[in-house]
Amino acid sequence: MAAFRIEVAEQVLDDLRERLARTRWPAMIPGSGWAYGTDTDYLRELCTHWREDYDWREAEALLNGFDQERIEVDGLALHCIHQRSPHENALPLVLTHGWPDTVWLFHRIIGPLTRPGEHGGEAADAFHVICPSVPGYGWSEAPAEPGWHVRRVAETQTALVRKLGYRRYGVQGGDWGALISPWMALADPDGVCGMHLNMVPAAPPRDREPTEEDLAALKKGREHQRSGMGYAQIQGTRPQTLGVALNDSPAGLAAWMLEKYREWSDCGGDVESVFSREVLLTAVTAYWVTGSITSSIRLYYESMRAGLFGPPTDYVATPTGVAVFPREIFSPPRGWAEQHYHITRWTEYPAGGHFAALERPDELVADIRAFFRGLRH
Repeated sequence: MAAFRIEVAEQVLDDLRERLARTRWPAMIPGSGWAYGTDTDYLRELCTHWREDYDWREAEALLNGFDQERIEVDGLALHCIHQRSPHENALPLVLTHGWPDTVWLFHRIIGPLTRPGEHGGEAADAFHVICPSVPGYGWSEAPAEPGWHVRRVAETQTALVRKLGYRRYGVQGGDWGALISPWMALADPDGVCGMHLNMVPAAPPRDREPTEEDLAALKKGREHQRSGMGYAQIQGTRPQTLGVALNDSPAGLAAWMLEKYREWSDCGGDVESVFSREVLLTAVTAYWVTGSITSSIRLYYESMRAGLFGPPTDYVATPTGVAVFPREIFSPPRGWAEQHYHITRWTEYPAGGHFAALERPDELVADIRAFFRGLRH
């Protein structure tokens, strides 16, 4: 293993600005806004800011303020933020991001988790934080062979944790992290002491008549399948075709990603009411400067092809805590989740969406602390 720093070459940033300046913008139906997808007028203004005012070096310095390593695991050089707490008895905690995220997702919660005394908490709630870049995402090496689905990623991440010297630890995640974390618990049941999720993959029960709550959840799920899953079907069936476009056009990449930040967050249609332009553009730039968008979306293809795009096939007996935010992509009833996981804490919050670590960091940190309080020893 070796210490790692993010150092993007200046010519990569120059090329980004030149490509943005040459964007061939499509026409819009006047007044259509976001109805047909990303609002091109909004995106054009944002890309002007990206080209003229955005400073990647500030985000790079922020990320480099965390301790990072690159470690060989299962034939891949895996990047992770590995921020140890100053408190010796801190519990190791693996935070796994999803798509369209990188480890940038967690930059607001790493400090409160590792140094709780400086952020309104107690030393007894401290964690040593490990944030792996999922293989093919960000600064982790991309797999050069098929078969890298969520279960294999989970097994690789458990091996990474072992290489870092930890034997007992917690796991946490949403999006892909909510699929990878359960497979980590199944792969290392003696090591994973608890699992915290802010998105819950779960299927409706088949052994009883549906309740009103079930029917409402099924209706919401069908609507999401109808109107919100087109991106996943494309990424899960033709990732390389899509990847050519997204890897070549920064404006196209931003259009594809930022639509999800608006659609999946609790922003009321105004994405900048929740995320600053700098936060949004750093999320996109992290993919651009690493050239990782195509390898990242292949995880959809591999996981769908393996039948692993959903809850785990085996029951997860690891104690599980769930933080439910109302604008999550899909939130199943607790009864559905209890078919798959040993739920010991279930908390519903009045605000927030899919990107909890960015949108509602205080609530997420408090929920993680409370859940793991009884699992530390």
